[in-house]
Amino acid sequence: MIERYTLPEMGAIWSDDYKLQTWLKVEIAVCEAQAELGYIPMEAVTEIKAKAKFDIARVLEIEKEVKHDVIAFLTNVNEYVGDAGRYIHLGMTSSDMLDTALSLQMVASLDLIMTKLEACIQAIRYQAQQHRHTIMIGRSHGIHAEPITFGFKLAGWLAEMLRNRDRLCILKKTIAIGQISGAVGTYANIDPKIEEITCRLLGLQPDPASTQVISRDRHADFMNALALVTASIERFSVEIRNMQRTDVLEVEEYFSKGQKGSSAMPHKRNPIRSERLTGMARLVRGYAVSALENVALWHERDISHSSVERVAFPDACILTDFMLHEITELVKHLLVYPENMKRNMNLYGGVVFSQRVLLALIGKGMNREEAYAIVQGCAHTEWNVEGGNFRARIEENEKVQTHLNAAEIEDCFDASHHLKNLDQVYQRLGI
Repeated sequence: MIERYTLPEMGAIWSDDYKLQTWLKVEIAVCEAQAELGYIPMEAVTEIKAKAKFDIARVLEIEKEVKHDVIAFLTNVNEYVGDAGRYIHLGMTSSDMLDTALSLQMVASLDLIMTKLEACIQAIRYQAQQHRHTIMIGRSHGIHAEPITFGFKLAGWLAEMLRNRDRLCILKKTIAIGQISGAVGTYANIDPKIEEITCRLLGLQPDPASTQVISRDRHADFMNALALVTASIERFSVEIRNMQRTDVLEVEEYFSKGQKGSSAMPHKRNPIRSERLTGMARLVRGYAVSALENVALWHERDISHSSVERVAFPDACILTDFMLHEITELVKHLLVYPENMKRNMNLYGGVVFSQRVLLALIGKGMNREEAYAIVQGCAHTEWNVEGGNFRARIEENEKVQTHLNAAEIEDCFDASHHLKNLDQVYQRLGI
């Protein structure tokens, strides 16, 4: 049974409630660091932790007046905390809290994405194992080339997803960064040790050299990694779409009982999931471009990045999470048609074995140019001809007969020759 995607986990990370909870978490961690170093009373921190909360509706109400979301948030928190609230946000600038909290959201999102990616890797690995020996035609330029196996095609997908996993593992270190450095990042009004302690409490590393913001190359790195993951998903989806074409039909998306493909044509079974994924990858790529454009801020900061990130980060993370779920389910339940693969490979009497014939003739002493001309002539005569039979044409050629006997010609058309070294690929990937 195909599992339906549910939004709550990833959607929750980018909800207003989670965002403000994360803001509060950062502010309390800073207070704890201040108290540890003796800058504020420990009793105040205890009171803050006991009383600090917020009301989203009230925050929005205050924001309408002050036109500043962080001030609105802090004002509302102080309404609950009372006098001890004067120690909240001490020596900080808004971006200290915003960027550190955003890092926490990014790390939480990345954890979910990596879990989904691992499930996708396992689904591809399983199908690659199942179809290790399922022979099909390889294609270049969309044209029949030479035999491969469907498992080998999937091995390429698996290798790509493993690279994506490696990128995301490295990325986690890049984005798990916090800053508590004050206006323009000089620590003029806050001890650098407070940043160190706060980041430790939050599971982050201090930014070695922030300005008033954490530099957006890190965020661009995050978004580009998501774009690469979804580009891989797009590649797989485009391949499935091509292989599901009526005139190919080597694989097909699972078509459930009661599902309908067209309001007009009852026969239709369309690759709708693959098409959906292809389109969504374009969105994530677009957000990657926006993230790159956010790197160039004016001087020590501006807020031109802020409006972009409020849309781009939730969308890109939710899209990537959804796409990984969809491609995993698609691969797990993919319908594979080995007989159609054999049929397609043997069109026109084995014309795809032309290189084997060419090499056999050269191996028997024939000039390469002459051998190429003979083989190409036989191939093109039978190409795209109803009932075309390349092998028969080769067997009838007098010059071929003088160089190759029947057994040698038979060997040229043995598909297993093309698969003899694929075990090395499978072994590298642990398939």
